[in-house]
Amino acid sequence: MLKVSSFQIADSIDIKTFKTVFTAELLHSDSDELFYRTDSEGFIYVFKFGIIAFFNFNEIQIASFMEVINPYCKNKLDTRLSEEFEIEINAPRMKLGFNKIELTSIDSNVLRLIMLNVSQSVALDHYSQLTNILLEETNYHTQILERKGRMELSGVNLKKYIGRTLNIKNRITANLYIFDSPEETWEDESLNKLDLGLKKTFDLQDRFQTIQEGLAIVKENLELFKDLLQYRNSTQLEWVIIILILVEVVNIFVERIW
Repeated sequence: MLKVSSFQIADSIDIKTFKTVFTAELLHSDSDELFYRTDSEGFIYVFKFGIIAFFNFNEIQIASFMEVINPYCKNKLDTRLSEEFEIEINAPRMKLGFNKIELTSIDSNVLRLIMLNVSQSVALDHYSQLTNILLEETNYHTQILERKGRMELSGVNLKKYIGRTLNIKNRITANLYIFDSPEETWEDESLNKLDLGLKKTFDLQDRFQTIQEGLAIVKENLELFKDLLQYRNSTQLEWVIIILILVEVVNIFVERIW
């Protein structure tokens, strides 16, 4: 039984630099991904958004490659998310299961499509975790706002929180391009059928939509927080102006008395 294994190992990988030093046969490359065939008839798929997929690799070979690519990873994850998908060849017809596919035959285009979809599933797990963190932090601050009628964060800390949240949100949004189908599926009916079947098997569209809805909630709350921050700053400025006016009035009054 052959197997595809995909791992989220970092926030991003410098594939531009890695491409110049890794010497395996490069079958496909663009600004976001690299697809290689190795001497041992294994395949490696490297994605800019921090994911690596392997086909026909054992654990020792995977660990060895991880050491090779480690210097090109940015913000490595403490806990790696992963997913495995089995491939059976020489089946009478194509059949998709929960974590397995049966194929009549296989080539590099079919394999690349399978590895891409498995990697998309791992990416969705990663971005779902990040989105849930944003939602939990946002809910914490909105609950305080409900109970106390004000934000507990100071102006500087609130700005830092908004900035950090926006950075995570932007990173998620920027990397969700992976849910576009490869160009090869537009011209090949069998590849298109396989792509649609894999997306349905991994429930990619619904999971993608859940993340988008979570990000929309975060965005709405951030707008509220920014408005509250602006109102707080405006109120403070008004009090400063009032105090300055009072000081001036007192000065005038004292000058006239004396």
